[in-house]
Amino acid sequence: MGLTAERLRADLEALSLVEPTFARALDRVGHPAPRIRERGYATLLRTIVGQQVSVAAADSVWRKLAAAVGDPSDPHAVAAASDEAMRAAGFSRQKTGYARSLADEVTSGRLDLKRLPEEDEEAIAALTRVKGIGRWSAEVYLLFAEGRPDIWPAGDLAVQIEVGRILGHDTRPSEKATRALAEPWRPYRGAAAIFTWHHYGAGADAAPV
Repeated sequence: MGLTAERLRADLEALSLVEPTFARALDRVGHPAPRIRERGYATLLRTIVGQQVSVAAADSVWRKLAAAVGDPSDPHAVAAASDEAMRAAGFSRQKTGYARSLADEVTSGRLDLKRLPEEDEEAIAALTRVKGIGRWSAEVYLLFAEGRPDIWPAGDLAVQIEVGRILGHDTRPSEKATRALAEPWRPYRGAAAIFTWHHYGAGADAAPV
């Protein structure tokens, strides 16, 4: 289960006591809606499908994949699909390799998405052993699909931009700086990340006054 609206609100209220600039930002743009994804293989495969393409293009590829292999949420179906079928669905050679790597990890039992390590860094390490799943993808999965409350995707460009804006910095902080700035926000960094995306979407309305 992802972070619910109630949990997001509670965590952001707690964060606002630690970092008052978040309280002012919440007053400007309001609370974010929850971002909840289904736990399991299909969500990770959709992450691979969506890499470096638009949402509309990713949806089109997913529909073509369903037509080509049957149920794309079944890793056995993807593992059994021919390279020609994957190409017809819109998969590049590289993405086909990534999809097969994920299917193999899941069907072999090496990656059990129902029993990922409880420690966040260990869970990230388990996910990033899959070809095509980098740290950002792993963090977003753990935040949205498992609702882990202290995940902090500091490598995300929008997160970096909005941390800088919320804190009143003149320039976008680096990934390293973004990670360091959020250390005092533990254990509410997941809510902070979701709020930064919400703040980013608010655009000019989010500018400090």
